[in-house]
Amino acid sequence: MITFYHSPNSRSTTVATAIEEMGVGDRITTRIVTIPRQDGSGGRDPDNPHPEGKVPILDHDGAIIWERPAILTYLSDLFPDAPATRAVGHPERGPFLSWLAYYGDVVEPVMILRAAEIEHPYLTAGLRGYDEVVDRLSQTLSDGRDHLLTGGFSTADLLMASPFMWLRDFLPDDPTITAWFDRVATRPAVTRLAERDAEDIKRLF
Repeated sequence: MITFYHSPNSRSTTVATAIEEMGVGDRITTRIVTIPRQDGSGGRDPDNPHPEGKVPILDHDGAIIWERPAILTYLSDLFPDAPATRAVGHPERGPFLSWLAYYGDVVEPVMILRAAEIEHPYLTAGLRGYDEVVDRLSQTLSDGRDHLLTGGFSTADLLMASPFMWLRDFLPDDPTITAWFDRVATRPAVTRLAERDAEDIKRLF
């Protein structure tokens, strides 16, 4: 049995959307849980197996997988024929995994530090900075491709676009990146999850 623990309008929305894009929602049970919110609402849910009470988390027959890059990788291995992934043996498997890791290791910390207005040479040297992230995206998309991988949309696009979903002011003034983001943000699965999350937020709070 595969159980996915999700809290609306949170990091787990990326995984919920990925499940929708992959077309495997009928093979995964989604449990809606509460989490502590920055505005003081919500709270830790006793039904959530995450050791820190956070989301997303995936429970596959007792095996616990947490953090978005790990879950997206796990799902691509579990459902190798699903769309929007790059399974083992696919020629774009390496770049796919690299974007997932790059997000977790570089992009999210950089965005959090930028939001907190924290700067330090150690951070820039160790993590890279916002400008380097923007340059990486711009260079990747500069050959005219519509998505991060030449073979088309993947869940790596969802993950890399996710900070701009919440922090629109951080979306760079780069027409190539803006066009890529718009393609991701207007996908039907993204719209459906936004509507579903809005309904769940009303129900929970």
